[in-house]
Amino acid sequence: MTMENDARFWDRSARRYAARPVADQAEYERTLERTHALLKPSDKVLELGCGTGTTALRLAGSVQSYLATDISAAMIAIAEEKHAAGPVAGLVFRAATAEAFPPGAAPFSAVLGFNYLHLVRDLPGTLRCVHALLAPQGLFISKTPCVGDMNPLIRLAVLPAMRAIGKAPYAGVFRAAELSQLLSAAGFDIVATECHATKGNDNRLYIVARKG
Repeated sequence: MTMENDARFWDRSARRYAARPVADQAEYERTLERTHALLKPSDKVLELGCGTGTTALRLAGSVQSYLATDISAAMIAIAEEKHAAGPVAGLVFRAATAEAFPPGAAPFSAVLGFNYLHLVRDLPGTLRCVHALLAPQGLFISKTPCVGDMNPLIRLAVLPAMRAIGKAPYAGVFRAAELSQLLSAAGFDIVATECHATKGNDNRLYIVARKG
């Protein structure tokens, strides 16, 4: 399996993904509120794994510029349809990954990655790329399902079986403690670790990390 396979999976899934309701709307609103409070009007923001652009459209109006990217061209096409229906100044969508940007070419004030890090194949490498894309003291704001902390049945049986029949994408298995260690190894200082869930046992950690 390769990144090209990942892109094809999300291209096939884009319309179904766009039609799916948010599982925990209160959690999502809390994440948006918290992120909005961390961003400044002068910020240049990069979002990785933006999907169909819902979060970008909610946040972009409060910053100077906002580049929202995703590995899936089909996801970006849907995002652009939404943007055409309700334009937001300074918002641009692009099919791209973190690795596609030359290090330091256009330093960002903040990089966002929501429900993203568990989907990348080289997590240490991606975190180094994100670090290189940030301006000094820039923020990396993420929310990540830590699959290693979930029910063993999910990570050991359900996910592998669904991937085998093409019903699930690649998903990295790591614990919250491992993610924190990888962020530190990539040069980040962790500012805050939070859980925004309002339903059940949610292992998606919201982490604010500053470029060291």
